[in-house]
Amino acid sequence: MQSRRIKNKVNGWLIIDKPAGITSSAVVNSLKKKFNAAKAGHAGTLDPDATGLLAVAFGEATKTIQFITNSPKSYSFSILFGASTDTDDSSGNIIQVSKNRPSNEQICRELENFQGFIQQVPPIVSAIKVNGERAYKLFRQGEDIK
Repeated sequence: MQSRRIKNKVNGWLIIDKPAGITSSAVVNSLKKKFNAAKAGHAGTLDPDATGLLAVAFGEATKTIQFITNSPKSYSFSILFGASTDTDDSSGNIIQVSKNRPSNEQICRELENFQGFIQQVPPIVSAIKVNGERAYKLFRQGEDIK
């Protein structure tokens, strides 16, 4: 009979600076294994190509994930004007180029539309689920995603 490894009672939060190229779930699984933790989860999925802070909860702290995910969030970003990609983000192929650039005044005016409570439209390669599958997986399989 094979004995089961006893898991550590790890409780609390760990904030990870997630690099591009790895899923949020893979980060959690790696940390869970590293700490030999019985239970772990994250508060908000970051797309595989996204970088940023990923809040990982262990043990009893997983019960508080719902309070983090339902809280207001803020985002910082970098933008490159003049190129559109087939994925709506930097990982895609450039499908359109423009020499038009907005003025500082136009940018400031448009940024007002991104303050307060807004409905986010994720890129095609986001981690959002479409019919039970991650959008980025469907896109990479060649499916047309709305």
